[in-house]
Amino acid sequence: MSLRIVTIVGARPQFIKAAAVSRVIRDEYQGRAEEILVHTGQHYDENMSKVFFDDLDIPVPKFNLEISGAQHGAMTGRMLEGIENILIAENPDWVLIYGDTNSTLAGALAAAKLHIPVAHVEAGLRSFNMKMPEEVNRILSDRVSTKLFCPTQTAVDNLRNEGIVEGVHQSGDVMYDVALFYKNIAIQRSRIKQQLHLEDRKFALATCHRAENTDDTARLAEILKGLSVIARQMPVIFPLHPRTKKIIEQHGLQGLLDQIVVVEPLAFLDMVALEQTAAVILTDSGGVQKEAFFYGVPCITMRDETEWVETVELGWNTLVGASADAIGQALAQSKNINPSQTPVYGNGQAAQEILKYLIN
Repeated sequence: MSLRIVTIVGARPQFIKAAAVSRVIRDEYQGRAEEILVHTGQHYDENMSKVFFDDLDIPVPKFNLEISGAQHGAMTGRMLEGIENILIAENPDWVLIYGDTNSTLAGALAAAKLHIPVAHVEAGLRSFNMKMPEEVNRILSDRVSTKLFCPTQTAVDNLRNEGIVEGVHQSGDVMYDVALFYKNIAIQRSRIKQQLHLEDRKFALATCHRAENTDDTARLAEILKGLSVIARQMPVIFPLHPRTKKIIEQHGLQGLLDQIVVVEPLAFLDMVALEQTAAVILTDSGGVQKEAFFYGVPCITMRDETEWVETVELGWNTLVGASADAIGQALAQSKNINPSQTPVYGNGQAAQEILKYLIN
């Protein structure tokens, strides 16, 4: 009798992480494990969702709740109700959750209330900023999880400091698995550099979507000004998140985009191709910070803190908050860095580690 695993995903970073584990289930545990994929719909448009399933060869979700666009509480509540009904019907042995989104928290709560074991992939991360919805989601999810798979020793230490030691396992980072697997595939298949007429190491790649930046007009304006400063030195490619685009239009900030190359959200392989060949990456995304590290590209993080402290300590990542001046200064400094290559995110076998523990 095979192990039944319900996997909850809803946002771009979760599609990427789930791809690594889904591939191992399919290729190495066929007949011993069955995965039932639930897509909450949190990222719903084609560029933010469907194209990732296609590029990453993720199984078609058995369930799509199509829940998006509401306030945090309403969205999480609707997801909780929908996931609970699915879990009652499917009766899995494990519920597998990823990261720190509303989908993560809804899956954790639904399973815990039904006494179904929860496995949290990317457990133990902390920004120590409770104003971030992601911080609330990850802390609460960790509290009700049975097995906590930590990507780094720092994450293990964070849980220990909170009194959580049982069920904790340092598995390595599934995103590193994915980065290694798709590194060459992206270069071979993607045509994005040709379409945008880009040369290797002669452009910057930028993303901005976190609520702490987009919901604060002053911070968002500073970030756009900082990107404009960099655009005077090299092209800045800016895949524009739907929410960020909406807020820019609502507050009349379109003029700050004049010097920036704005594109639609990119397919996964296109994003990986640009990440590998950029001169510098500017982002407020946790996942993109790590992808920059994996591909050996300097990163400027437009936040006041990061969960991925290792990338800062090793010299690859610079925190600049939301300051145009600091962004410009960090770019100048990034040209002179001599970062460490210490491997802190595992050996690219995190998915195998996770499945080994769940199966056994």
